[in-house]
Amino acid sequence: MSVADNIDDVKLRIDKARQDPNGTPAESVRLIAVTKTLTVEKIREAVDYGLRDLGENRVQEIIEKYPRFPEDVRWHLIGHLQTNKVKYIVDKVYMIHSLDSIRLAAEIEKRAAAIDRIIPCLIQVNIADEDTKFGLKIDEVEDFVKEMVHFPHVSVEGLMTIGPHVAEEAPIREVFRKLRQLKNQLEKLPQPTVKMRELSMGMSGDFELAVREGATMVRVGTSIFGARIK
Repeated sequence: MSVADNIDDVKLRIDKARQDPNGTPAESVRLIAVTKTLTVEKIREAVDYGLRDLGENRVQEIIEKYPRFPEDVRWHLIGHLQTNKVKYIVDKVYMIHSLDSIRLAAEIEKRAAAIDRIIPCLIQVNIADEDTKFGLKIDEVEDFVKEMVHFPHVSVEGLMTIGPHVAEEAPIREVFRKLRQLKNQLEKLPQPTVKMRELSMGMSGDFELAVREGATMVRVGTSIFGARIK
């Protein structure tokens, strides 16, 4: 199947998941095509077909690919972001999905203020408290959100998580459900720079489960482009 066919298939699966009577789907779901390790030519197939949201794990790949695509392409930094790399992408990204420390927030604030930009960010939450994953623990998020008042150029738009790599659906849905519940809880905080509109969760192996549990953004690579080059 072509990239275009795969995009149509993923969108169809998203729409079908949104109809699940046992789920709590969002009103709309944004498809982010994950372009890690892919060539510009391969990515362009998706862009030419109409996708405008591209997700990259690595700062270096955004730097290299950014000038090769139209200005209306929205780049999402979805991987772990080191503070010393913020300066390279603060003028390029549409959204950072991996805000996970006050130190990182302070660096984004400094770099964004210097170019008079407000950077949309998602707080990465390690729901299952797995040692192999980045992100705040669930009981750390509320205090973290309250600190965001000190960073006017950092606009917290919601939360992000990565589902567990297990075969059973139940524990995956539970992680996504807990993130949605946390979002609902945080929506009640009177924070002008915190909007809690977005839930970025779900990848090629579990995006349908994420949609059923309220994802507003899914990050899909393999199901669109095929297996990545190692």
